[in-house]
Amino acid sequence: MGAAGDSTAPEAAPCSNLFLYSYLFWQIVLFLFFFFCSGGLSNLLYLCSLPEHVHCVGEEPRQVLLRVYGAILQGVDSLVLESVMFAILAERTLGPKLYGIFPEGRLEQYLPNTRMRTHHLSDPAISAEIATKLARFHDMLMPFNKEPKWLFGTIDKYMDQVMKLTFVRDAHLKKYKKLMKLDLPAELESLRALLAATPSPVVFCHNDVQEGNILILEDRDHTSTETLMLIDFEYSSYNYRGFDFGNHFCEWMYDYTYDQWPFYKATPENYPTREQQLHFIRNYLAEQRKDSDSPMNQTQTEEDMIIEANRYALASHFLWGLWSIIQAKISKIEFGYMDYAQCRFDAYFKQKKLFS
Repeated sequence: MGAAGDSTAPEAAPCSNLFLYSYLFWQIVLFLFFFFCSGGLSNLLYLCSLPEHVHCVGEEPRQVLLRVYGAILQGVDSLVLESVMFAILAERTLGPKLYGIFPEGRLEQYLPNTRMRTHHLSDPAISAEIATKLARFHDMLMPFNKEPKWLFGTIDKYMDQVMKLTFVRDAHLKKYKKLMKLDLPAELESLRALLAATPSPVVFCHNDVQEGNILILEDRDHTSTETLMLIDFEYSSYNYRGFDFGNHFCEWMYDYTYDQWPFYKATPENYPTREQQLHFIRNYLAEQRKDSDSPMNQTQTEEDMIIEANRYALASHFLWGLWSIIQAKISKIEFGYMDYAQCRFDAYFKQKKLFS
């Protein structure tokens, strides 16, 4: 549910006497051109370019992405972990390079790309490649705690914050009271019990595979058969595999580029069909088992993964619903957070009737 930007640049503004800190380069630049790339729902992104009259030194880039953190809920320790994670994935060529960090954000490699839109997720070729990329991501060994504490640790933390919130604006207060009538603490215990009875292996998960966090890279030489790259790892952790599946399937329904209030558009009928889910799962399994000779009951495995994905989709709705209520209180980004929270919980109860 986080967000990333694209390469479109509606306007540029020269910035003088601006200091960007990096252990590799960009130590002091007196003139930079800044292009606002995306507001996102968590961060602000800017494309920073050197003017033509400024020459590069060595292998330093002419362009970088400046990421400024927004209202991040995970805390400082999580931001440090994300920077470490970002650097490791860059070294493994699974993500953009990291050029520098500072308390309010970081500098990243700019990769020319076409912005992925929500409707792209249902394209069979794109869906297959996302599944392949996710299988590789899940196969990684990372130097982090392997216990799957992230999901319910995060939900419990968000729940505690949500139950203590106070709103002043009447519009927010009415929507908050409506959400509180759902008895979310009791519902959380029901979800916890359901997922405890749903087998799902613990793997290194991205936890936010949505269109804003997938780049369609420009293949200038037309030599690559793969064009996608996962980005934005602020929520990545060891977690139950089903969450990555279910969360991604949920994101087929939400377009965050809608330019009118509430600045998103929900289309429930876009949730992937059984055949679309199987297409994704089969490509995932094909990549996962590429170097394996162990026998597998393909049909049974697919059926189990369908159940796994759709039950964990409930956790996606629950987590981002709580997240959005908190964002309504703290975020300065213009977005209908309370409406989005209600939308996600409505989808949660609809999904629960089908898969609990």
